[in-house]
Amino acid sequence: MDHPSSEPTDPGARPASPGRPAGPPERRRGRRRAAPRDVPVAGRAAHDPPPAAFGSGPAWRGTGPQDAPAPGPGAAPGTDAGRSGPVPPGVVPGRQRTMSKRNRTLLFAAGIAMAATAAGAGTMLTAARDEPSGPVAKPSATPPPAWSLAAGRRLTDGLGLRYTGTLTGAGGPAQLRLRISPEGSASGTLTAGARTALLATVDGVTYIKAGLEFWRVYAAGTEHPEYYAGGWAKAPVALPGVDVAKALAPESVARLLAKASADPKTEKVGGVPAYVVRAADAEYLVAVAAPHRLLGVRTSGRTALTLTAQPIADPAPMFEELRAHVRRLGGATDPTLHFTPGKLTFKNCDQNMNGCTVQVPATLSTWEGTVSADARASVRASITSKGRALGTCHGSAPVTDARTVSLSCTVAGKQWRTWMRAALNNPGSYPYQANARVVGEALAADDVEELLAELDAERRELVRAAAEARASAAPGATASPGGTAPDAPQAVTSQRP
Repeated sequence: MDHPSSEPTDPGARPASPGRPAGPPERRRGRRRAAPRDVPVAGRAAHDPPPAAFGSGPAWRGTGPQDAPAPGPGAAPGTDAGRSGPVPPGVVPGRQRTMSKRNRTLLFAAGIAMAATAAGAGTMLTAARDEPSGPVAKPSATPPPAWSLAAGRRLTDGLGLRYTGTLTGAGGPAQLRLRISPEGSASGTLTAGARTALLATVDGVTYIKAGLEFWRVYAAGTEHPEYYAGGWAKAPVALPGVDVAKALAPESVARLLAKASADPKTEKVGGVPAYVVRAADAEYLVAVAAPHRLLGVRTSGRTALTLTAQPIADPAPMFEELRAHVRRLGGATDPTLHFTPGKLTFKNCDQNMNGCTVQVPATLSTWEGTVSADARASVRASITSKGRALGTCHGSAPVTDARTVSLSCTVAGKQWRTWMRAALNNPGSYPYQANARVVGEALAADDVEELLAELDAERRELVRAAAEARASAAPGATASPGGTAPDAPQAVTSQRP
């Protein structure tokens, strides 16, 4: 335990035991939705007088290598593939794939709920037979049109799609290029002039890596964009304007097409008659002529997308690119979470050549009610002495059910050792200060290997399917009516036939 002191500590005294960061927290990851906001935190040695607020004035300062104890219970917190034949309604034809561990868990839970509901319904029917009150109407369902099932089968039996087109938002137009697997794993770019952002979608979550200017122009509603620029972060709603896995993944699109009207509106897309299938988040343009290829996708709203769709012949390059991105996603930030920080304190810093630990408590202030099991926070801290950088550190932890989280990280390395050695060899006053900020964390570093394993399994299946398709392809085959060469560009228009 550290002890407070109002006088500088003699650096020549016997060194204290080196500090050790807290053990690894329980791993939790997933999607989150919330309003953006993060608060910077400044730190100080505990025995110095506190400033009025965390966000204003100079950073809190310590008066020497000595440490301060963590505040007591009463301390006030700081502010700062294919299949033919009939298909039941709602069932997507095509190759069946194994789902991720997370989706299997969700499906298992849903199955329990459905079983319970069915059991309850059976009980009510048994009671009704005791006193008949007339015939019971049987539920009816209109089967989806044959063309929509054919279009869905083409999507689910395919190897993925390549989308190209324009994103139009408050910051102006940007060009979107995206390659996506049937299950929704995707990699692409958003380009606006000289500014380019990288996109990666894995396990249903889309991440973005962009510079500060891109964040300011195309994600203007994000507070403190400087916290997220330059590194991977969970993509805000405005980028790319839709839930990529839900709205653009071929398997998801096939499920939506299975709900198409028997008499949909039609228009021409690049001179090709197309059905217009409206869903909650987008409109899907499907060729009227067989084999009913997906021609494009449109969305509207504050951020609008106008995209053409082409089938992918070789999925390997996309997975190679995406895998490289996913390897770097550990610690990706989440701008949809914000926290109220508490008072920063130091631990095991006094005369310690091995490093100095910075501690910051914080409270989740994004949601009301039950805390999401996936909520995480991270702290990024730096220590300086009279303007001289002594090192930086990063730590993260899951948020507890009580909406609180205790964060810590240890600054260590050559800069800290050099400074501390000088302080020990030359007794005197060596003030130091810490600056830290608490932000949301979208993905823990420990979860990256699991994502890579799931991605590799998906890649192996699609690469094998691509090889089988090439081996079975008839030589001299021609394009089907209503289709085009895989890489032929088409414009999405609103002309009626």
